[in-house]
Amino acid sequence: MKRFRFPLRPVAVIRAHKELRAREAFAASVHVYVQAEEVLAATRTRVAELAQTLFADRGGTYLAADAASLFRAYRGECEEEVQAERKVIEARDVMQKRRAEYLDASRQLKVVNKLEEKARAVHRAAALVEDQNAMDDFAGFRSVRRTLFT
Repeated sequence: MKRFRFPLRPVAVIRAHKELRAREAFAASVHVYVQAEEVLAATRTRVAELAQTLFADRGGTYLAADAASLFRAYRGECEEEVQAERKVIEARDVMQKRRAEYLDASRQLKVVNKLEEKARAVHRAAALVEDQNAMDDFAGFRSVRRTLFT
């Protein structure tokens, strides 16, 4: 029997490389998204601490210069929080896009792999039929030989 040869092997190799690159890009985008979430969480913590400091001092003596600088810092942190939220949204969008690309590449690779499995099954069945025919021929030769020599 001939060796199995899958004619779409180069396509499978190319799709496997494409799927690998898509998986790596997706993993990198997940990493960026997680980092953006961590930055946002840290910024929100700082904003909450500044807000608590800003509003907790209202009961005591009011120092306008300190309150103004504290409010300026609070406003700056709020702006950083907004920017961090935008980065999280952008990172999430990129991550979803990379995820879709990865799923598409994975689907395309699975199609070629399934075709290869089917081709291997057909080849295996043909090999079994050929082996069975060879055994039948051999058994036929033995029975003819046995009848001739007895």
